[in-house]
Amino acid sequence: MIPWFWIWSPQLHYPWSGSVAQQIEPNTNWFFDAILPTSGVARIEKKAFERASYGKQLGLITEVLLELSAKGKIDSAKVTKSLKDLRQIHDDIETLKKKEFAATARSIADDIERLKEQSPAEYALLMQRLGR
Repeated sequence: MIPWFWIWSPQLHYPWSGSVAQQIEPNTNWFFDAILPTSGVARIEKKAFERASYGKQLGLITEVLLELSAKGKIDSAKVTKSLKDLRQIHDDIETLKKKEFAATARSIADDIERLKEQSPAEYALLMQRLGR
C-alpha cells in the first residue's frame, strides 16, 4: 500500500478484533472512599466497619434503646447480651483507634528521623515550624 493513501484505508473492527483488554476487578473501596476527611480517619472507619458493620452496631443500639424505653430498665437476657456486645465492639474500636494513631506516630517519627539524616536544613525548618 502506498503510504500517502492511508486516509482512504478503512479500519474495520469486528467483534473481538480490536483491543479487548478490560479491567474486571471490582472496586470494593467505593464506600470508604466516600468518607469525607473531616468525618474521621478513613482507615479507622474501615477497620471499625470490618469489626462490626454499621447495621450491626445500630441493631444492637436499637435493641437496647427499645427495651429501655419500654421497661425503663434492662431485664431481658437478649438486651443484656446486646449491651455486652455493644460494649465489646466499642472497646475493640477504641483499641483500633489507639493502634492506628500509634502506627501513625511511629511513621511520622521515622519520617522525621529520615529527614534529619537526609536533609538537615529541611529538618531545622520543620523544627522551627513546630516550635522546637
